[in-house]
Amino acid sequence: MRLVPITMCQPGMRLAKRIFSEDGLVLLGKQVELTQQLIMRLQQCGVDFVYIEDALTEDLVVPEMISDETRIKALSEIRNGFRELMSPSRRNKGLHTPYIAKQFRSVMSMVLEEISDHKGAMLMLMNMGLVDHYLFQHSLNVCIYTTLLGMSDGLSQEELITLGMGALLHDIGKTQISTDVLMKPGRLTAEEYNEMKKHTELGFRLLKDEPNLPLIVAHCAFQHHERLDGSGYPRGIKGSEIHDYAKWIGLVDSYDAMTTNRVYRSPMLPHQAIEGLYAGTGTLYEQRMVRLFRDKIVIYPVGVTVRLNTGAAGVVAGYDPLCPHRPVVRVLYDEEGRELSQPFEIDMMKQLSVMITRVNEQNVATPATVEKTMG
Repeated sequence: MRLVPITMCQPGMRLAKRIFSEDGLVLLGKQVELTQQLIMRLQQCGVDFVYIEDALTEDLVVPEMISDETRIKALSEIRNGFRELMSPSRRNKGLHTPYIAKQFRSVMSMVLEEISDHKGAMLMLMNMGLVDHYLFQHSLNVCIYTTLLGMSDGLSQEELITLGMGALLHDIGKTQISTDVLMKPGRLTAEEYNEMKKHTELGFRLLKDEPNLPLIVAHCAFQHHERLDGSGYPRGIKGSEIHDYAKWIGLVDSYDAMTTNRVYRSPMLPHQAIEGLYAGTGTLYEQRMVRLFRDKIVIYPVGVTVRLNTGAAGVVAGYDPLCPHRPVVRVLYDEEGRELSQPFEIDMMKQLSVMITRVNEQNVATPATVEKTMG
């Protein structure tokens, strides 16, 4: 199978993995042939990438960070919890919901159970195969990334649960922002941007008095846009004034936002987003945190098409958990874009002069253009 951006999908391609609705129902089954209408619909629903059947890579096994069942169940809990917290009648009456904390602890228990076996490295989580609201998917992605990083940083079980709940709820304040601002397809005006920035304070207010939720969870919502040099918001605090949990969440939040398709821009490629994080090292983000992110997150997932500095192109076929940013690449095309009669693999850990220069470029052959084996 091959991982293909929804923007590069073509009619005639067949799905190698199922697509689920937000309720966990199968919208499109494995081997369904894509039409232009289906491609447009998936794009509108926020699915950025899909796995496509491909004869050249049919033997590739894609590791699962969390199962479809766990992801669907976790998203259901997140949706229900968010909707309860943002209920107008509840807010107007000043009511609190003691069981909300239990709901989010339940999500964290599921997440911790699934990722505990992935301490070496974690597959990049993109919006693949699941149709759901951006805010809910983003919240779960940030939670999973952040929890793995906290685990790698030596946090205890209880600390991981608190960190994970802070990550799950870091953007809860956005539920109080006008949808006209949240979903605006163009650049925000200064006034609109100021309204958007209020989500940190609104989130803090929503969470700070919730029974059974640690207060630091509310501070994660308050501080996740603060930056080391004081250039963040809402208070412009610096360095050690920012809680480490908020620093982790702010780093991961930035990465996931950069690599996710939004109404106002296309997703940034993973290696470009990593470069963006490195550019902010020491000013926006802690250097050790960026390094740990680089060493623990697989930014080139199995099945993604890459161009090498040799001019050849191929597909990521695997990776070493100790150095996930130097994957094994199955070379399928020569410098002129011609399909090789005998593909071969390059282990970038052993061939250090080889580098990935581009990902998912439009002029690299895709399954539909290589061979009509799909229908």
